[in-house]
Amino acid sequence: MTNSLFIKNIHDLVTCDENDRLLKNTNMLIENREITYIGNDIREADRTIDATGMAVYPGLINTHHHLYQTFTRNLPQVQRLELFPWLKALYEIWQNLDENVMRYSSLTGMGELLKTGCTTCLDHHYVFPKSAGNRLIDTQFEVAEQLGIRMHATRGSMDLSKKDGGLPPDGVVQTIDEILADSERIVTKYHDANRFSMRQVALAPCSPFSVTGELMKQSAQLARKLGVRLHTHLAETKDEEGYTLQRFGMRPLAYMETLGWVGPDVWYAHGIHFNDEELKKLAQTQTGIAHCPISNMKLSSGIARIPEMLELGIPVGLGVDGSASNDGSNLMEEMRVAYLLHRLNSSQSAPTGYDILKLATNGSARILGRNDLGALSVGMAADLFMIRLNRLELVGTQFDVKSLFGTVGFKGSVDYTVVNGKVVVENGQLVTIDEEKVAADANRVVEKFISKANI
Repeated sequence: MTNSLFIKNIHDLVTCDENDRLLKNTNMLIENREITYIGNDIREADRTIDATGMAVYPGLINTHHHLYQTFTRNLPQVQRLELFPWLKALYEIWQNLDENVMRYSSLTGMGELLKTGCTTCLDHHYVFPKSAGNRLIDTQFEVAEQLGIRMHATRGSMDLSKKDGGLPPDGVVQTIDEILADSERIVTKYHDANRFSMRQVALAPCSPFSVTGELMKQSAQLARKLGVRLHTHLAETKDEEGYTLQRFGMRPLAYMETLGWVGPDVWYAHGIHFNDEELKKLAQTQTGIAHCPISNMKLSSGIARIPEMLELGIPVGLGVDGSASNDGSNLMEEMRVAYLLHRLNSSQSAPTGYDILKLATNGSARILGRNDLGALSVGMAADLFMIRLNRLELVGTQFDVKSLFGTVGFKGSVDYTVVNGKVVVENGQLVTIDEEKVAADANRVVEKFISKANI
């Protein structure tokens, strides 16, 4: 049975397609999960939305997040710390993570993403306390289905605790055998490689200072055997660079290369501290970068060399990072910060506002290995968001609707979000849950969670 949606009278359709088309006064037909028509004809459908005075954009795609961290945002104890001491302090809280915390932090974070135009969420979960059981990522997929968001989960991991020279406490690391067994379970159960898939999985050992080289090697072998992608943090801080030089006698990227962790199936979060030769290596190997400017700024980590990366053809997407290092799950806000940061740092060589939108759509889709997402054209997935242009805060933005998220920014919720052909946000509200009830329940869970820790 056909499930169809007709969006008529679209004032501006920003396609982000290969020709960067901006279509005026047009209509769109969605059938099942797919865009089947764009043009001036009127088509019959199960539901029609009148988009008079609205702009329509491809759904944003988040390439790096830690949803569980939603429950440790805005904590005064860590607001002036950089990455290593920040992690050490927060592990005291995170070691008490359980399935209920994961459920409500995911509802909160994914809900915020949907309300701000993001239709695909990538989460990097790597904290598995022994008391939490083995259903944390299963819970994320359940929440994603409940909300209607497209979900890419990474089975993260840590096997190098404090006593072995790593950063995390003993209670949140696992053995290689435990990690690989559960990685294969998660991939087998949830990964769907088909076009328009709502569930995919990647393997994601956490970072050079929290995992062993052996875990990195075996994870890469398993991922390639199973046909899934690879993700990790890399080149985020100077401390990390010092750690790998001292421990392995090489810089982070060289170390990754020895472990089989470069190539078009690999993307790194942050990628700030690369030299010229390393940038060339990333370009040659088509290894991707998830750019997370707000997190990088909050933790004083540095500024990624995004203009040079784009010039070299390195795949780059956008990510919000964890809500403890961003304090939000808003890719819309990330776009403006990215635009302004690189204007400040790179002047005329910085990406334009529209370039940044393309990073959050096309670029992010490429990072995740998706050729069915990131643009609005016939045959693409029906993932989009809509905003009403006739509002006070957008007066004067009509001259370049393709760039406005970078240059002007957009506050608050979008009017509509559509994922896989289904309306999941309407008039700025999530349609699949009672937001007020979830917020009240989530606050009770977060207070109990924080009260267990001694920081």
